[in-house]
Amino acid sequence: MAIQKLVLDDEFGEEFSLIAIHCSEEAYKMGFLLNQQLSLRLKREECDLDFSAKGLEASFPLFKFYDANTYCTFHLVANKFTSVMAHTASSGGLFSEEIEEETTTVYLLPEDKKADYFLKISSEGILNSVRTKTVAINEIKQVISAYEITSEKIKNKNNLIFD
Repeated sequence: MAIQKLVLDDEFGEEFSLIAIHCSEEAYKMGFLLNQQLSLRLKREECDLDFSAKGLEASFPLFKFYDANTYCTFHLVANKFTSVMAHTASSGGLFSEEIEEETTTVYLLPEDKKADYFLKISSEGILNSVRTKTVAINEIKQVISAYEITSEKIKNKNNLIFD
């Protein structure tokens, strides 16, 4: 009896490039700055990127722009979600309750915890020069640094599926 083996490739189905951005600005401000610098029209999606991690629902702001001229889709997504949870602890007295706050941070891509945002560039054809976009992003005054992440370094590629 012949043995058949099913091989599942771990390839991400689409061509994409990923740029990590270090910037302390809010997500809407980062989208605005990228729109100005790269001549994009990023708009906030109606639904954020939501998933469960560490027992809580994490929500990451998501912006999207499709360029019909170059057949490229741009997604800007935050990497960090921070939640503050308050716990009350009673010490046995009548009025002696203590409130403790616990801060939990969830990352979209835990392998790059220092990045604040990711700009994912998907293309139906040949990808445009990501290097020129990275240089242009680094010219933004509020951006600390921006660099391309190779797909080999990304362990959680499923977190980058936005559609």
